[in-house]
Amino acid sequence: MSHPQPEKTRRVLVADDDPVIRRLVANVVLKENYAVVEVSDGREAYRVLQNDANFSAAIFDMMMPHLQGLEIIRYMRTEKRLMKIPAMMITSETGLKLMVDSFSAGATVFLPKPFSFERLQLTLRMLLARVPQVENSVNA
Repeated sequence: MSHPQPEKTRRVLVADDDPVIRRLVANVVLKENYAVVEVSDGREAYRVLQNDANFSAAIFDMMMPHLQGLEIIRYMRTEKRLMKIPAMMITSETGLKLMVDSFSAGATVFLPKPFSFERLQLTLRMLLARVPQVENSVNA
C-alpha cells in the first residue's frame, strides 16, 4: 500500500486532552499547510510515535491522562528515529520551573495557556522553522 509521497514530512502530531484546544491547535497547523494527527491523551501519543516517526513536529499538552507531555518528550529524545522531531509544550500551569523542565526534557518551544491565535501561530512557526531538512515556504 505505497502511494507516492514527497520525501519531506508534512504532518504534525497534536496531543491534548482538551478537545477545544486540540481543535484550535489543529486548525493553526492546517493553516500552515501541514496535515494533523490528533490524539487525546499521552498514551495515545506514545503509541502513535512507537509506530510512526514520520512527523515534522509534535505538540503536547503538559498535563494529560496516562502520560504527561514531559514524559513523551523525554521518550522522543531517547529514540534515534524520533529525537530530531521538534516538540512544542503547551501548559496552563505557571512557573519558571515548568519552562525549565520542558526545555531540559527536550522541548523546542514552550507556550503558556491562555494564548491568542496569533501567539499560537507565531510559536508554531518557530517550531516548524526547526524542522530538519524541510525548507519552510511560509512567508510571515
